[in-house]
Formats: sequence, structure tokens, C-alpha cells
Amino acid sequence: MKISKELTDDAVLEELGRRFSHRRLALGMTQAALANEAGLSKRTVERIEAGASAQLSNVIRLLRTLDLIQGLDVLVSEPMPSPLELLKLGKRRQRASSEASTRAHEAWTWGDET
Repeated sequence: MKISKELTDDAVLEELGRRFSHRRLALGMTQAALANEAGLSKRTVERIEAGASAQLSNVIRLLRTLDLIQGLDVLVSEPMPSPLELLKLGKRRQRASSEASTRAHEAWTWGDET
């Protein structure tokens, strides 16, 4: 199931629980082994896999233990400066000026003034 904004909070929790369970089984771990390695109780792991609400710190422990912690970087990316902030920082030069453009400009005339 794809997680989308149309899903209820309970449906998202259930899907996350299923995904945690599948990952744990793919690694050949029991709930007790996962709980022990993550520093959680077995009941907490059972509840999370069943789709119950959990503390974020417990979810982070599971992500770390299941080697999924790098997914948080995608989930909540680093803030990027806004376009206005980039303008305030100034533009980086792309190329050097030529000698002709650095010379003092002479007064320009049409050439027909006498």
C-alpha cells in the first residue's frame, strides 16, 4: 500500500507497522531480538508492528536497528535557502571580465558633429 495524504492516521500507522514487520522478518529477527537490540520492550515492538501509536524516539530506535535510519533524511530534508535569501547572499562570478571592458570608456559620438 502506498502511503498518501488520503490515508487516515490509523491506516498510515498500520502500514508503517507492516513495513517494520517485513523488514524485521527479512533480516531474520524475532520481535524479542529486535526489542533487545533496540533497547525496547517486546510489547513496544508488538504494538508498533500492530499499528499502534508510538513515541518518535522508539521509532528512531527501530529505524536504527533495522538499518533504515537513512530514510529519515529523505523524509525530512534539510531546509534550503529561499530564492530571496540566495539573492541576498550575492551571485557567484561565472567568468572573468575581458581587458576591453575594464578600460575606461571614451565619450561616444555619432561622428557627424563638427
